[in-house]
Amino acid sequence: MRLAILGGGGFRTPLVYGALLGDTHERRVDEVRLHDVDAARLAAIERVLADQAAGQPDPPRVVATSSLDEALDGADFVFSAIRVGGLEGRTADERVALDLGLLGQETTGPGGLSFGLRTVPVAVRVAERVRALAPHAWVINFTNPAGMITEAMQGVLGNRVVGICDSPTALARRAARSLGLDPADTTVDYAGLNHLGWLQGLHHEGRDVLPDLLADDLLLGSMEEAHLLGADWVRTLGAIPNEYLYYYYFTRDAVRSATAAPRTRGEYLLAQQRDFYQRVTAVEHPFGEWDRVRLQRNATYMAEARGDEERPEEDVEGGGYEGVALALMAAIARGEPATLVLDVRNGGVLPGLPDDAVVEVPCAVDAGGPRPLPVTPLTGHRLGLVQQVKAVERLVIEAALTGSPDRAVEAFALHPLVDSVTVARELLAGYRAHIPEVDAVFRGRVAATR
Repeated sequence: MRLAILGGGGFRTPLVYGALLGDTHERRVDEVRLHDVDAARLAAIERVLADQAAGQPDPPRVVATSSLDEALDGADFVFSAIRVGGLEGRTADERVALDLGLLGQETTGPGGLSFGLRTVPVAVRVAERVRALAPHAWVINFTNPAGMITEAMQGVLGNRVVGICDSPTALARRAARSLGLDPADTTVDYAGLNHLGWLQGLHHEGRDVLPDLLADDLLLGSMEEAHLLGADWVRTLGAIPNEYLYYYYFTRDAVRSATAAPRTRGEYLLAQQRDFYQRVTAVEHPFGEWDRVRLQRNATYMAEARGDEERPEEDVEGGGYEGVALALMAAIARGEPATLVLDVRNGGVLPGLPDDAVVEVPCAVDAGGPRPLPVTPLTGHRLGLVQQVKAVERLVIEAALTGSPDRAVEAFALHPLVDSVTVARELLAGYRAHIPEVDAVFRGRVAATR
């Protein structure tokens, strides 16, 4: 099988390749085509993968290319992890919002909308080339904002585009292990949107054991989410929120911490990755250097929310999304049934949302692709928040595909983390001024795929 990785010069590519190296099935990926518009980054990661595969029996062949069509031609699966505007764009996502007193996180709030505006046209163009060159391929989307981009690409390719994220899987795994259970022996009741969902139940041997976790101070206190949001608030909710809901429930705290920090997450990553890509071409063991930087990067994830608390060792080791991607490919290509939390079309699973809206729910996956499983319906503030954010996502898609500034301002103004139409206009003006790829959307120019 042939796998195309778009954004193949990105830092996380070795995670996916590592998962492929561990797959010994006779029907496995035997060729990986890396695509990136940055030739230097592509060459650096190609060197890391070569070192990673050294000594491995029959590793997947790696072909690096700056041609999107060459990468896609004949692919069985396409893994999309592009970053339109690079990390420079991410830093602007953060700073423009923070300068206006708003959250600038890259997927949540105005920063995520800016990211979506410049990414949607590129992702749709990719989907069109997939349709032309690999019409039977499945697209696995990890490009953020993952739910929004998956929905935009589905407008071209339908259900053959599936979004993935490691957050829900990691949350459910932590919950099961806190209770001393094997995650494989539990059934997950999780619902929402990407980076906006709740673990509403965890079933083991026919019983929901999540109330046991919520009632136990020691067990609940061991959960990363309880550290972030507070055990009392988690109990009040009666469900365990995805960690990104910290930004909604503790907005002022998040803005204050980000404003007080010497640099934003994007600025940290920009400096770290510039240093990594410069050095990795000269070191003797590039994969070892990559792994050292990976652990350092994981340890500082969401540091602005945790304050002085160190991240648990298990989460520092990190990973997860590459395992979801491999399980998804194995289920489709080899008929190995799997149950995974994925970003897919709603199809009536979550009442109150359009059938064609992309939601994040557990799915049964086999050779026919993913099928959403029944979950507890969202109610109250959970449903309201999801409906509002989904409406905003759809406005961003419309704005990005039509080049309408009015729709973009409407999207910013209606987001729950933006408190003024005036500020919404200032956000769009700021993003257009600081990120050329955003301005290009409203001038009819689509950015290069990165």
